[in-house]
This record gives sequence, structure tokens and C-alpha cells, in this order.
Amino acid sequence: MSATERGEQTGSDKTAVRPFEVAFSDEELSDLQRRINATRWPERETVADDSQGVPLALMQDLARYWGTAYDWRPCEARLNALPQFITEIDGLDIHFIHVRSQHEDALPLIVTHGWPGSIIEQLKIIEPLTNPTAHGASANDAFDLVIPSLPGHGFSAKPGTTGWDPARTARAWVQLMKRLGYTRFVAQGGDWGAAVTQWMGIQAAPELLGIHSNMPGTAPAEIAEAFLGGDPPPSGLSAEERRAYDQLSAFYAKHVAYAQIMSTRPQTMYGLADSPIDLAAFAIDHGDGTGQPGLIAQILEGRLPGALTRDDILDNITLYWLTNTGVSAARFYWENKAGFFEAKPISIPYAISVFPDELYQAPRSWAERAYPDNLIHYNQLDRGGHFAAWEQPQLFSTELRAAFRPLREAGSTK
Repeated sequence: MSATERGEQTGSDKTAVRPFEVAFSDEELSDLQRRINATRWPERETVADDSQGVPLALMQDLARYWGTAYDWRPCEARLNALPQFITEIDGLDIHFIHVRSQHEDALPLIVTHGWPGSIIEQLKIIEPLTNPTAHGASANDAFDLVIPSLPGHGFSAKPGTTGWDPARTARAWVQLMKRLGYTRFVAQGGDWGAAVTQWMGIQAAPELLGIHSNMPGTAPAEIAEAFLGGDPPPSGLSAEERRAYDQLSAFYAKHVAYAQIMSTRPQTMYGLADSPIDLAAFAIDHGDGTGQPGLIAQILEGRLPGALTRDDILDNITLYWLTNTGVSAARFYWENKAGFFEAKPISIPYAISVFPDELYQAPRSWAERAYPDNLIHYNQLDRGGHFAAWEQPQLFSTELRAAFRPLREAGSTK
């Protein structure tokens, strides 16, 4: 892509909100196919399960499709059909989608993706949230949506210096919403989006009415210390709490290697920039709550019905490849110094949705203990996992309408 299409500054006003369009060349797409088809494969794993990582057969099957039949252009067209923009915040170009509802007094909402995700995770919730009357909901439940790309991810710029952690990103998101003219708004996120959104809650900007998370921090401090240390479960846990403890203990014992290498040695991961298959395997081998390789692998194997498809997954991985953001996205882990699952000092209204295939199912008791005066919504769903907006967009949209309904004001929120 050209420099202008990448969102580099071309005018004098660095705070200007500039239109953005995705435009990858045929040569870039041909190079991707060539690299996929030229992959040098290792031997097959020596076990009959996925305990050593993403199985060779799964990756070779994916490569055959990705390198011959997959087409990036429909995804590019979907992105370019949406209003996309770039603006510089705190010295960094930030890319975002901004879709205003046709309904009066729509509630402004900023939604943040995670890793190994991108704005592609949220594409399916745009229509249900901005146009609720077409999806069986009331005009009173309409949202204006802002969906940014995290620093170093997708079409946002890659930080050239240290310091872009979730807390700084949270401050940038508030500045973004105010720059767009919103004086009252809400925020939502899962995965890294949950970390950024919870930091927004901790910082409690006066314009922020409340937050929602589908991967909330709820664990009491002494519980978190125990599962992080690999200790046996403390006595006195309820059945629901014991299940959550076991899930978190297993995650840190068996599924967190991908995060540890990004947290400590992100620059070493040159394969993410050089090999599309390495990039894809690393993204697929993500501890998303259903076991390694988890939900993504189940989708690729055709074992899990839902709205998430093989092309969806390849759209997301291809975006990482074309923007060469495998390593820059990994640095977000290196920058982070806060825990994910511990309860946070959040005093503004907080809504929580618990999906059954998330990394852990946050117990109601922990949520109520962590946020006794500001928990405005808690609901356990019967389906959906770590990529809830991507996998179950209608259910996820219904949750957000319910979660933020108590915060809507009679007058304009803009």
C-alpha cells in the first residue's frame, strides 16, 4: 500500500480525521500465495492428539486452501464499504471504523478487539448494533460504533518507542471519542480489548458512562495469587468458583506459552514476518478456553457450527500478514505489566457477560464481590467463546443492548 493509504501524515493538522481505504496490490497477494505454497514442512507430530501443538494435517489442509482457493478481495471490499479513518493520537496514527446509527440519540460505543484478532472480529456486530430495528430490537437500543485497531495491529501505526501499553491505549481511546464529538459514551472489549476497556474503567474519564467485558477481571487477590503460583485450590470455594479456579490454573499451567514468549521475547519471532504458515499456526494455537488448538481449530476441522467460518479466520490472519504486524502486535504483550483476571479497582458501572467457552467462566460471586456497587449486568450465556462477537454476533449484540440499557439517558448522549 502507498504511504497515504497507510495513513501517514500528509497535511499540517496532525489531529485531523482522515478517510482511509484498504488497497493491497495483486503483487502482495501473489507473494503471499507463493510463500504459502513454498512452505518447508516439519515431520508429523509424534502423538495422536494436539498436545504438541497444531497438527500437521490441519495446517497442510489449511495451506492447500489458503494458497490456491482463498480470496482476500471480498474482505477488502467489506472493509472499504465501511467508513474508515486515521487520526494521530499521542504521536501515533490510529485507524478506526466509525459507523453512526440512523436513529436519534444512539449511544456511542467504542469496541476493542484482542489478539490474535483485529477489527475483523467486530464486522458482524456493526449492523445489529447500529440498525437494531432490522434485527428485532428497538430503536432505543441503537449504538454509534467506533472500532479502532490497537497500536501495532492492523492499519494502526506501529509504535517506534516503548510505552504503548493498555493503560496508554485506554487514554487514547477517550481522546479519540472526544475528538469525534462524543461527550458521553460507553466501552466494550474482550481479550486485549478487555484489558484496555478495564483500564478505561480504572481511569474513569468523566465522559465514560460505563464498560462491558466478555473476559472480565473478577478473581479476588488471594485467589489470583494461588492460581498464578500453581497452588492447589483454596478451601471454601463453591462449585462455580472451583471450576473457575481450575480453568485459570490449567490456562497458566498448559496454555499460556504463546503469551509468555510475546511478553518476554517478541523481537525473536521473525517467523511471523517471514512465513505465513508460521503466522497462521501461532495464531491458531491460542488458548481460547476450549483446549489447544481450541475453537479456531474446531472451526477449521468443521466440528463447531456457528457464524465463524474458515474464510473469516483466514481474513484475519491475512490481515496480519499483509500489514506485517505479527511482531508489532506481539510487543503489546511485552508492554503490559498488569494481570488479566484479577479484580480491578473500577468504580464506574460495569457489565459482564460470561460465555461458556471463554478462558474461564467468571463466577457471579466473584463479580459481585469485586464490583458490589457498580455491577449493572451479569449474565451467563449458553453458547459462545473467546471470540464471542465473531462467533455469535446476534447473541453478542443482544447482550450489549441489555448490558448498557440501564445507562441510556432520556436526552442525547452525543
